[in-house]
Amino acid sequence: MEAEITALNQKLDTLMAQVAYLTEQAKATERERQARDELIETAMPIAKEALRLGSEHLEEVQDYVQPEELLRLFKKLLRHARQLEALLDQLDALNDLLETLTPVSKDILMRLTETLQTLDEKGYFTFARGGARIVDNVVTSFSEEDVNRLGDNIVLILNTIKDMTQPEILTFVRNTLLLAEQEVGKPVDTSLFSLLRQLQDPAVRRGLALTLRVLQVIGHQAEPNSKTAPAQG
Repeated sequence: MEAEITALNQKLDTLMAQVAYLTEQAKATERERQARDELIETAMPIAKEALRLGSEHLEEVQDYVQPEELLRLFKKLLRHARQLEALLDQLDALNDLLETLTPVSKDILMRLTETLQTLDEKGYFTFARGGARIVDNVVTSFSEEDVNRLGDNIVLILNTIKDMTQPEILTFVRNTLLLAEQEVGKPVDTSLFSLLRQLQDPAVRRGLALTLRVLQVIGHQAEPNSKTAPAQG
């Protein structure tokens, strides 16, 4: 008797569980139906408005686009769906790359800004602006004929500049200018006795001899049909 009651209770428990499951399924189905109805109720005005806007825009272009053209375009989009998907994937990858590079680019931009600020503080940009103004003055000051002559003699000019920029020449010129600047402010005795006394100085005599030699070379160069300087002993 007890075994029969136990079996009956088990059957009742199973039946109650099934009823509970069916009840929960019915509630879930009812919730889905209500959600679907709410979605339809919410989406219908939006769909109607979208349909109205689409109809208005299609009316604007109906003279330029035929239904078969839209159908052909839709078919082409379907045929190239894989390519479009791959392109979108590439765009996503590019977006990820940009997100990765953004901190690096910010750091590079910051360093570049600091470098430019340092160059500006040192006067590089001021020098560049001045150099551009110098170039502009040079360009506007030379005619086409001057430029042609410059091209014909550029090698000679560069050789002259090379000779003038030798260390010993530059040192000589610099020392001469420094000494001349110091001596200009001093009083000068131009009497004949003072001049004769200065001639007793070997350095003065050597300087005078060198000056006369240079004047001789200049005079020889100024002679008609003169090509070379005279031999110096």
